[in-house]
Amino acid sequence: MSTATAAPVATGKVIADLLPASRVRDLALVLGGAALTGLAAQIAVPVPGSPVPVTGQTFAALLVGTSLGARRGVAALAVYALAGLAGMPWFAGGTSGVSVSFGYILGMILASAAVGALARRGADRSVLRMAGTMLLGEAIIYAVGVPYLAVAAGMSASAAIAAGLTPFLLGDALKAALAMGLLPTAWTFANKR
Repeated sequence: MSTATAAPVATGKVIADLLPASRVRDLALVLGGAALTGLAAQIAVPVPGSPVPVTGQTFAALLVGTSLGARRGVAALAVYALAGLAGMPWFAGGTSGVSVSFGYILGMILASAAVGALARRGADRSVLRMAGTMLLGEAIIYAVGVPYLAVAAGMSASAAIAAGLTPFLLGDALKAALAMGLLPTAWTFANKR
């Protein structure tokens, strides 16, 4: 029996850390992450029977978290949320303010922290680890968004699941698959430089 233990994968870097470090870089990354999320939210497709549309928001939020890391990812999603609350029309479909789907935005902030922390530990370096990271991020978004939807819209738990979770699972699986290829590929190219 061997007493050797496997070395932990603690890379300490996310893809954004490959850019020269400065406060200007960090500010640009945070604002860029917020803007990317706002732009992705404009890709909004109504779902029959649901007050929540299918958007590119979740994909952008998880991509921002994994590529920027937890601290900058949370800052980017907080800027996104605060600007939308202040009236910037960049929530789903050009809306702003608090709506029945605002819980998903709160979930995105938490999810960006989780996926960013995992990415800093190397979860964004392989397709398999990235799959688990994206699934965790999606689960966090739904864990906040669906109960918020139930309370805000006066729905039962089963109605909120039917309207705010079930119709989105296939699309989110496709978004996760896209992210699973993006960041590991970016690292492959970065490591060849």
